Amino acid sequence: MKPLTPQLPATVRTFALLLSPTRRGAHLARLLTTEQLRTWETSLAVTERAEQVVAELAANAALHGRVPGRDFRLALTLDTAVGTLRIAVSDARGDHIPVPTTAADPEEAESGRGLLIITALADRWGTEPHPPGGKTVWAELEDRPADSHDHY
Repeated sequence: MKPLTPQLPATVRTFALLLSPTRRGAHLARLLTTEQLRTWETSLAVTERAEQVVAELAANAALHGRVPGRDFRLALTLDTAVGTLRIAVSDARGDHIPVPTTAADPEEAESGRGLLIITALADRWGTEPHPPGGKTVWAELEDRPADSHDHY
């Protein structure tokens, strides 16, 4: 009889799906994120921030990243060992890289205000190429110690 090998609990959880680049698809991305994070028992503070980040990134993918016949991809990766949630939204428009507004008054800027929300809510965010010709905009949220007691 072989001794049992102890199994370490999974520390990385993932969730990904394709959604239509429409207002409905962006709304669905937010709802599914909320439900997935609730299933993972993520802190309320992280979940609330994630809802807003996903809403902005998915809306941007539907508005600025839309290519007829191509969906956008939402991916969530929760690393419970380090307490980080990574949100990644990929679309087919690699030629439209988001840049935060640099206008003196963000209200006067024609675009980029949503990235101010991402900057305020995320601990870090950035972009990377998404082959064959798209981009991924990602944001990372840390589950800070003050947030860890707030669960659904």
